[in-house]
Amino acid sequence: MKKKIFALMMALVMALPLAACGDEPGTPDNNTAADDGSSWAVYWYLCGSDLETGGGCATTDLSELMEVELPENVTVVIQTGGAAEWQNDVVDASKLQRFVYNSEGLQLVDEQPSASMGDSETLAAFLQFAKDSYPADKTAVVFWNHGGGSVSGAAFDELYDYDSLTLDEMYAAFSQVWEPSLDAGQQPVELVGFDTCLMATVDVAYTFCDLSRYLVASEETEPGNGWYYTDWVGALAEQPSMDGAALGRAICDAYYTGCELAGTEDSVTLSLTDLSQIGPLLTAYESYGAEALSAACQDPSFFTRFARVADRSENYGGNTREEGYANMVDLGHMARQSGDMLPSAQAVLDALDSCVLYQVKGPYRSEATGLSCYYSYNGDADEAASYAGLGAGTAFKYFYLYELTGELDQSGMDYLAEMDIHDLPDVETLSAMDWDNAPLTLNDEGRAVLTLGPEADSLLASVNFSLYYTDPDSDSLLMLGTDNDIVGDWENGVFTDNFRGVWGSIDGAVVYMELSSEGDDYNLYTVPVLLNGEAYNLQVAYNFSTETWEILGARQGLDEKGMAGKELRLLQEGDELTTVWYMSSISGDDDFEAYEAETITVTADTAFGETALPDGRYVMVFEMRDAMDNCAYSSPAVFTVEGDSITTSV
Repeated sequence: MKKKIFALMMALVMALPLAACGDEPGTPDNNTAADDGSSWAVYWYLCGSDLETGGGCATTDLSELMEVELPENVTVVIQTGGAAEWQNDVVDASKLQRFVYNSEGLQLVDEQPSASMGDSETLAAFLQFAKDSYPADKTAVVFWNHGGGSVSGAAFDELYDYDSLTLDEMYAAFSQVWEPSLDAGQQPVELVGFDTCLMATVDVAYTFCDLSRYLVASEETEPGNGWYYTDWVGALAEQPSMDGAALGRAICDAYYTGCELAGTEDSVTLSLTDLSQIGPLLTAYESYGAEALSAACQDPSFFTRFARVADRSENYGGNTREEGYANMVDLGHMARQSGDMLPSAQAVLDALDSCVLYQVKGPYRSEATGLSCYYSYNGDADEAASYAGLGAGTAFKYFYLYELTGELDQSGMDYLAEMDIHDLPDVETLSAMDWDNAPLTLNDEGRAVLTLGPEADSLLASVNFSLYYTDPDSDSLLMLGTDNDIVGDWENGVFTDNFRGVWGSIDGAVVYMELSSEGDDYNLYTVPVLLNGEAYNLQVAYNFSTETWEILGARQGLDEKGMAGKELRLLQEGDELTTVWYMSSISGDDDFEAYEAETITVTADTAFGETALPDGRYVMVFEMRDAMDNCAYSSPAVFTVEGDSITTSV
């Protein structure tokens, strides 16, 4: 790391005399298009944000770039901004600066007053400057920063209250500079890439389909190492005749290689999408949504069945109470799992196969198909209304609004009228049932049983459980977390505990853990911790085939603006890891408050696993959730643990 930064500093300092600040920008001889029509320009929108201020991540990627010796027909144009501090002595945080990296090295060619990198006009001005001053036969635009998915966008500027570029703002900026075209192969930009989190969405693809031929982006959050610029820019330098598809493959492969080198590959994704093929996907997606909406209008219990599909589908950005909600789900995985309910799902899968040309993915993102879509995991009607104003999929937007509010405005009713649907039946929720404190019984095996009846199948999206430790002597109630290790009979609405007297632990220290994703091959969990005194969420996987646990790393989740932390922090020997539980009183009605339980010094042998719970009294409640994220809780089951003996009472 230090060597890379030092190399960058030296290269920058030596290159500065090549172009004085404030000189009139022009097109140097080395940027003239080659006779074979294979010149490339990469316009790199480098919004440093806290990633640079706190960790120098942008400086590291700049140094990776500068390890590549470029030919005369490849140019990288860079705009820096958005960070309170740059971890080098060249980039000035008080200004927007424009650099060019080409066969002659790095040159500072322009400076502008500070402005928000999350503003459409800032982006448009940079793109216009780059296009006018450094044209090429093929152009790629690369965004570098945080990302937040379809709703929050990308390029969060640390200097301007983390202002970000929405999809509408990106489109406005690009269309000021280039004339949009839907003619196949005639889009003005060869490739748009997002070295950010969560931006491989059908809405992003829709936004750029008449502006760019190809899209490269990640469905999941990216680790801090991000794209590996040495490898993919190096590939372009070696073969400037490549098109955007070949460059996209090179970016994907380089990214995965870089993640393997950093040890962060387990849950990464990156995909290459042919935007000329996005039209059939959008058509299929709309038909899929319309069929879902029609099914819900005939029987609102369809919302529940579809929610169970979404819960079992690969989703991204956490979507837990601890990490926040990105509300992004893999489109193909959701379509595949809903095929028995919605025949139109097959057309979505076929279209995805045609437009997603290539992808890389880690072993704990094995179901990723390349593009995600919106799903309201948190049941937030206001956010769903915000989403309804952008991107693709009109039918699904009405689907979510009807699901979460029980009604549609006039435009929604007009949409339904075109489907010959004129009435909306009432949507039943948990509030219609008297299931709070639902009684439990003991079966012949001494296990706690929740019996709800067949109505559960039409009302509940999920049934999980929460586990607590009780200490009457200190009047303490400790919440240990949630899991789905129960036996469910959905047809009859009967759910049975499978308490085994064990729980997740780090080096034997019991932790609080939340189920974040359930699948056929693995479950993913979120474990809140303090890592060297700073709040993080460990990402933990349980592999069903090997029956083993694995710590994938630690990340900080989404903030209040919907910005995903672009960091996957691997544990290192010597780290201080403090487990966090949540405590309340047994006798009172207090809210649960975070409680620092035990501090562990990480060693080479530190591991996650299951450990036998200490002797004592544990309480389990079944947690029922509907499609609108309303919850109800059963009466408690009490487990008394004494050595190998577990006694259950209700």
